[in-house]
Parts: sequence; C-alpha cells; structure tokens
Amino acid sequence: MKLTVLGAGCWGLTLAWLLTNNFDKITVWGRAQDLSEDLIKNKHTSKPLEVQLDSKVEITSDLASAIEGADIILSVVATSGTRDVCENLKKAGIKSSQILVNASKGIELPSLMRMSEVIKEVLPDQSLAILSGPTLAKEVLAGKPTAACVASEDMKIAEFVQHACNVPSKFRLYTNSDVIGVELGGSLKNVIAIASGFAHEMNLGDNCAGTLLTRGMAEIVRVSINLGANPSTLYGLSGMGDLIATCSSPMSRNYTVGSMLGKGKKIDDILRELGSVAEGVKTSKAICELAKKLDIDVPVSNAIYEAVYTDITPEELLSKLMNRKLKEEERYV
Repeated sequence: MKLTVLGAGCWGLTLAWLLTNNFDKITVWGRAQDLSEDLIKNKHTSKPLEVQLDSKVEITSDLASAIEGADIILSVVATSGTRDVCENLKKAGIKSSQILVNASKGIELPSLMRMSEVIKEVLPDQSLAILSGPTLAKEVLAGKPTAACVASEDMKIAEFVQHACNVPSKFRLYTNSDVIGVELGGSLKNVIAIASGFAHEMNLGDNCAGTLLTRGMAEIVRVSINLGANPSTLYGLSGMGDLIATCSSPMSRNYTVGSMLGKGKKIDDILRELGSVAEGVKTSKAICELAKKLDIDVPVSNAIYEAVYTDITPEELLSKLMNRKLKEEERYV
C-alpha cells in the first residue's frame, strides 16, 4: 500500500515517520519553497522539531506524482490552504476511490466551514475521513503512546484507515461516525489552549486552570451541539482528550501563543517567533463569528479574540471574564 502525506510541516513529517512500517511506499508532498535541501537530500529536518525519515520516504513538490497510486492521502496542510490544495488535487487527477484523510484542525475564514465541508465542496465524490485527537508531535516522535479517532460518514472508510494507520503500542485509533463533533472538538479546543497558556503565564493557579478547561469545554459543547454534533463526541478523544493535552503542555503551539500573549507580546511578533502555524489564532475569530451567528455566549473565546486582535491588557481581560453577570451552570446529559 502507498501513503501520501500532503504538508511537510511538523505534524505531517511526524505522521510520515510514525507510519513508515505500515506502508510499502510513503511520499511526502510540500510546496517547493517549504522543502529544505536537508529534507530533500537527507530526509531530515531540525525545525521546528527534529525528524529523521526513513530512506524509503520520497519527498516531492510534484502533486500529481505524489498522489499517483496512493491508497490513503493524509492532508496535513494549514486550514487556510486546504481549499487551494483540494483544487490542485482535482487538477492533479485524484480518484474518488482514494481515501483523503484530513488531519488539520481549524475552521475556514471567512466561510466558517469545517474542513470536511471545504473538501466536499471542491471534491464532492471524494472518499473522506477525519483524523483527530491528543497528538502532540514531540511526544509522538519520542515514541510515547497516544490515541486518536478516525471519523467518517462511511464506517467502512473509517475502519480501513483505522487498521491501516494503527501503530501497536504507539498510536491507537478508534472509529467515529460523528464527523461534525470530531472536527469541531479538534478545532475549537485550540482557542481554549491559548487561554490556558495565557493564564499559566499570568500565574493564576491550578484552580483557574481547572475553571478554564471546564468553562472552555462548555463553550465547545454549546457551539458544537448547535451545529449538529453529538455531545458525547465532545467528551471523547477529539474533544476532552485533545483539550486536556493542549491546555496542559508547553509543547502545544496554541498554548505557547497564549503564554506569549500573557507576557504582553503582540500577535504578529509571536507568530514570527513561533515560525509555524497556530490554528487557534484564526479559530478564535471563527468561533466568535459562529457564536454571533448562532446567538451563543462564548466569553472565553471572546476574551482570546480580544487578546489576539486588540490592545486590551491581560489584567483587563481577566477582570472582564471574572466580573460578568452571574448565571446557572448548564448541564449536558
């Protein structure tokens, strides 16, 4: 079998490394400007993480040759580039029988569409699955175990990807039919991870961390249910599991963004210093627009939007969150 990974970033290269022994052939595609000489010649990169790929892995910027004969195509490009990549996949002759697995977590702006919606709009007949869960790349590269879920409207597709990409003792995969819930859980938790890094930098304590996780989770569930998700999905790997991992770890890019915001740094400087995509930045805008459209209250996400896009101080943000009108805690059964 052949696996093609679209996107030569941190998670894309990590997946190519992780799944090396599961496939006979592996190809990593990236834009020519994103492929370093070290990666092309030596199958090695040191930024943002050090990854050494097996010699059998092919690196290319030719999309048509990359997807030729691929059984599974893993899309790990930034959400802002997903539509363009799908348009190019159509031109490159992708077959509807080839399974496209999206592993990017975010919401397209300005359309406010989930990635599966974007993909289906461009490639309506494509076999499609979503991969999401607590998957911090640095831990995966260290051989530490984790689990994730593969969601698809077609359970035969989900099960095929599950068996093809499961790595014993390292990467355990579960299937799920709730594509909406899996996508929204993985996307919206990035905003709460920014809030968590922000709070940690301000030394607000463990009580505050627990508060942020639970109130952030309430926002994720509130929005996701209104968009058609099953609430139980949000308490699974792609929701609560991913939320706990990213809100607790400096290895999370979104957590790091929050930490730097807490130091008073501006977002443009942060992203330049980070050198990689932190999807929660744009997702903070998307969730606020979705919430406004649905008439839903999302105070934590609103606070992060303000932290990213305005000159509000950390102290002012904290005061706004803590001194809102008192309310009843909602419950989801």
